[in-house]
Amino acid sequence: MRVAALISGGKDSCYNMMQCVAAGHQIVALANLRPAENQVGTDELDSYMYQTVGHHAIDLYAEAMALPLYRRTIRGKSVDTGRVYTKCEGDEVEDLYELLKLVKEKEEVEGISVGAILSDYQRVRVENVCKRLNLQTLAYLWQRNQKDLLREMLASDIQAVIIKVAALGLDPDKHLGKTLHQMEPYLLELSEKYGVHVCGEGGEYETFTLDCPLFKKKIIVDSSEVVMHSADAFAPVAYLRFLEMHLEDKGLPVADNNRTSNLIYNS
Repeated sequence: MRVAALISGGKDSCYNMMQCVAAGHQIVALANLRPAENQVGTDELDSYMYQTVGHHAIDLYAEAMALPLYRRTIRGKSVDTGRVYTKCEGDEVEDLYELLKLVKEKEEVEGISVGAILSDYQRVRVENVCKRLNLQTLAYLWQRNQKDLLREMLASDIQAVIIKVAALGLDPDKHLGKTLHQMEPYLLELSEKYGVHVCGEGGEYETFTLDCPLFKKKIIVDSSEVVMHSADAFAPVAYLRFLEMHLEDKGLPVADNNRTSNLIYNS
């Protein structure tokens, strides 16, 4: 199928794209929901649905993949928070509907790649949107064992860094900016001690992918800063804000795709 990938920049949406390609599907476009520009405190939205930390680097992510990118501003809130979602005006889920409706019209996609692992809340809402648009949901990571999954991601050469911490045992000064490879032993230790989800499915941490086999170029972080979101004594919440970044050639031939990063649709 022709597939559009919902991306946050994190490891899960990236690895699910790799699973789509391995299954014979073609990723033809990327889709991302972002916070409103020029508003204080919007790097980290209080959203039940979307990862927004790292959103400044999504354009570069699309350029690294040499794919068209469609973005929409999150205008709604978490209105209908029930187990079963029904269309609800003003809900953030409707922003996803409008985004995927546009992508389907422009790219003639049949499927949507989704990196959901454990959240029924997210799965129900993405499936609702896809059903309304007659799109197939492709969620290869769903309900997978997280320790196995993390091991697979690292073995598949996904290079990702921790960009948000929000759990007991995770220290902003020590762990933000560390790679998943560096963090794996400690995440397994935290899982044994405190029941931390090793893939961050409990909101313990978030990541940003700098390179993977699907990337034509790799992302290099030149400078960043730590932003403290909540200075809790036991489980401080903090994230990394990228200040300067650039792309580097991987030494491999880049596919000739004149639609690539020239097409970034923002709404």
